[in-house]
Amino acid sequence: MDKIKDTRSFMRITHRYLGYFLAGIMAVYALSGILLVYRDTDFLKSEKKYDKTLATHLSEKQLKKELKMKGLEVEKTEGTVLYFKQGTYDSATGKALYAKKELPFVLDKMVSLHKSQSKDAISPLSVFFGISLFFFVISSFWMFNPKTKAFKRGIKFTIAGLIISVILLFI
Repeated sequence: MDKIKDTRSFMRITHRYLGYFLAGIMAVYALSGILLVYRDTDFLKSEKKYDKTLATHLSEKQLKKELKMKGLEVEKTEGTVLYFKQGTYDSATGKALYAKKELPFVLDKMVSLHKSQSKDAISPLSVFFGISLFFFVISSFWMFNPKTKAFKRGIKFTIAGLIISVILLFI
């Protein structure tokens, strides 16, 4: 019985203080997650013009990669100049003049939290945050005695949340 009480106490205390510690991180992730929902729109974005010199004679695929523009399509070519919706690229000189819609610097950095890869400096924070959230899921089951009405109702809500998430994944 003492071991169960010790585990419950440990889970509750750790859940509480880890929650306070992660409150700021969760706020940033929440805001950036909301911004990502609207990444296919121009919400909060402004146009930024670029004048870059790239390698010469790039293919359309190479140009797309170099400019980091997913939807880039060459609409026409006149001589050595390739025209695309966002600008131009002179394949003889490598000069690219184009415009991109981008989030303000701080918001762009926040959104990058969700896009981090293992090679990024921020990746340990993302892993720590993910593990902490998973701990919150597990430790929440120690918040109430399993015999209480609140716990049983909580299990029903958990099952409903799982079912709705799985359904939405496949729609």
